[in-house]
Amino acid sequence: MIRQNTCIGTHLVDSSYGTNISVTYWRERSHEVDFVLQQGKTTVAIEVKSGARRESLPGFEAFVRLFKPNRQLLVGGQGIALEEFLSKPAAHWLQ
Repeated sequence: MIRQNTCIGTHLVDSSYGTNISVTYWRERSHEVDFVLQQGKTTVAIEVKSGARRESLPGFEAFVRLFKPNRQLLVGGQGIALEEFLSKPAAHWLQ
């Protein structure tokens, strides 16, 4: 999963270069979200999973409760296929 996260993070940073999109992550105690995209008042939470089985996402759920992002994306696993995610720039996921 580290490779998937690195690949996705690199893609998000590269495709947002020269824009007003910020790419960060969120962590509070044992809760975390892999990537957070922000542009103005629009926020997107992105969680990356490598396994096909459905797992609990307590950090993702905590972030959604606290910050109420405009979108929540799961990449890999039962979510958006890695290839599809990488075929679109960061700005696409903010729409």
